[in-house]
Amino acid sequence: MLITELCGPRLLAPDAGAWLLLLLLSPLLEECVFRAGLQEWLMRRGAAAVPLSTIAFALLHLGSGWPHALAVAAPGLALALLYRRTRNWGWCALAHSAMNGFAISVCG
Repeated sequence: MLITELCGPRLLAPDAGAWLLLLLLSPLLEECVFRAGLQEWLMRRGAAAVPLSTIAFALLHLGSGWPHALAVAAPGLALALLYRRTRNWGWCALAHSAMNGFAISVCG
């Protein structure tokens, strides 16, 4: 039961559209918004950019349920730390895509 709550139908039985969404579109769009957008904006204002962008990233995934939102918090933190270190959201998108690929391999 827990694996189905964490994975959801897109990861359990991905079709071509899910592969495109999970490996290309979501990583590019989410990292552009959360790292190059929100986190960069917070960093320039001296705010707690890493925890705030991590929380926002997890909340975005709340539509898939609390277990899923909590499960993506740790990868979201890793991506936030990567962005803080590199200031390059492209690296974050690549890492995000790799994480999604790993999730597909575990769930599918």
